[in-house]
Order: sequence, then C-alpha cells, then structure tokens
Amino acid sequence: MNSNMSNTAFTKVPFLSGLDQESHAKWLVALNEAARGFTVCDVGELTQAERHQASVAIVANPSASQLAVLPNLVWVQSLWAGVEKLVNQELAPSLKIVRLVDDRLSETMAEAALAWALYLHRDMPLYRQQQDQQQWQQWPVKLAHERSVAVLGMGALGKRVAQKLSDTGFVVRGWSKNAKSANELTVAHFSGENGLLEILKISEIVIILLPLTEDTSGLLNEQTLSYLPSGASIINFARGPIINDDALLEGLNAGQLAHAVLDVFATEPLPEHHSFWTHLNITVLPHIAAPTDQTSASKIVANNLVDYFENGAIPTSISKARGY
Repeated sequence: MNSNMSNTAFTKVPFLSGLDQESHAKWLVALNEAARGFTVCDVGELTQAERHQASVAIVANPSASQLAVLPNLVWVQSLWAGVEKLVNQELAPSLKIVRLVDDRLSETMAEAALAWALYLHRDMPLYRQQQDQQQWQQWPVKLAHERSVAVLGMGALGKRVAQKLSDTGFVVRGWSKNAKSANELTVAHFSGENGLLEILKISEIVIILLPLTEDTSGLLNEQTLSYLPSGASIINFARGPIINDDALLEGLNAGQLAHAVLDVFATEPLPEHHSFWTHLNITVLPHIAAPTDQTSASKIVANNLVDYFENGAIPTSISKARGY
C-alpha cells in the first residue's frame, strides 16, 4: 500500500449523489457488492474525522455544497461518462474529476446508434405516419452504402459508433473540434469549424455524441443546420443544448430536415406540454440510448479505487478547461 495512505483511508469511501433516494440506495448496494477491501458509505454516515480524512469520493452529480463536507478530496470518481454538471460548479481548482470509461457503455451506445440510424434509413417514421392515415404507399429503398452518416464527437463512444455503422455498410465520417491522428480512426475525419461545415454538407444522418461545453452549446443552430442536405435527419444522444431547439423546429417545419430522434433535452424529463411530444417529425426518447450499467460500472470503480489505495494511481482525469 502507498505509504501516504492509511488503512483507515482504505476502509471507507464516501458516496455523494443528486439521485433520488431509491436510486442512491441501489447504487450503494451495487458499489459495495463490487468493493474489495473498502466499504462505500453514504457521506452522512461518516464521522467528522472520516470526512476530513477522505481523499477520494464516488459521485453521481452531487452539488458543490455536498462536496464541501469533504474538504481534503484529491479526486472524485463519477459514475457517469458525462461530467459537465460537475465541471460547471465552483469546485476546488485542484480537485481531479474522473469520468466513467466503460467498454460496455460504448457497445450499448453503438447498438442504439445503429438501431436509430436504421430507423431513419429505412423511413420508419414515414411508414408510421402512413399507417396512422391507413395509407398504402411504397417508397424506394436506399442501400446502406448509399447513405452518408456523420458522427459528431469522436471520443471512445464516437469511435465505436462509427465502427459499428461502417461495419453495417454506411458511408461514415467523423468530426471533432480538434484534428486526430489517422491511426486513431477507422473512418474519414473532419475537424474544426470548416470541417464541421464540410461534413454537414454531405451528411444525410447526423449523430451527435459531443460533450456539452461552451464551444458545443448551440453548435447546431440556424446557420449550421442550413448546411445539411434537404431531407437530412438528426440523432442527438449527447446533450440537449447542443442543438438550438427553435432552429431545429424551424428546419423540421420548413421541410429542410426530415426527422429528429432526440434522447436528450435541455430540461429532463421533457416538460408535459413541450411541442416536441406531438411533433410528427420528432421521436422523443427518455434518455435511454446508453444507460450506465450498475454492475460493470461498479467493477470499474472498484478497480480504480483499489489501484489508488494500493499504488497511489489516479485514473486519467478530465480537462476542466475543455470540459471533458
């Protein structure tokens, strides 16, 4: 064990969350089932001395005030892949934030992306509307290799999604804010502002997998959406504010866009009377594209904590400047 860490520190790990009571309790059970050599405790169960001793905590979108009761934290292990809610809070500059990196999450996301890309590719929204109208009308079938798909965001999730779609036969291209080396990717890659405009101009389906940052908020707006070919569709599996809602509705109502599959929204759950619920060209999903798997996530967290307590190793943390 690292000489800087005591046996006491290796005994109790605080868990803080913004979850409802039932979900919080289920996570406590899962985390403790995976724990090896330590116990995961609700922060309220710790003594004042234990709170001051804690150098690491497991978190699920807690508030800054919750974290403030642990004044000597070195790092936090998030249970989510997205950590913008943590990044946007006023936390100690030195506090390291580690996001969840789970291959099972990547595979689940790739499966969802393929399912909903096929939903759009094979005109399922159109046939659903025809059924409602008792209309028997066949439309030409386009083959996968004739359909161009853009994946915006080429991190771990984006790379797996791009590979899955490419294996199915789609013409897949990826975009990131910054250029990536060719050996990182299996599909053609675009980057930067000019690259975004170029990829949008040639993409019939756009899948959004970007983190929410100052740079990506409103990235798809009236101007950028106008570059898409007429009849293009969008899948948003990232964060709601990346798309400007008014611009999206304008594009759909004008016929510039054919359909939008939305799994994420600026306000969740989606408000009862929101216009998205009843729009014929919008499919609303309740944030289910790639939910965190409690079993695999708990094992990953346990491994990270054991490595930290035994070797002093902290997993790669996010860049607060970039927001991911």
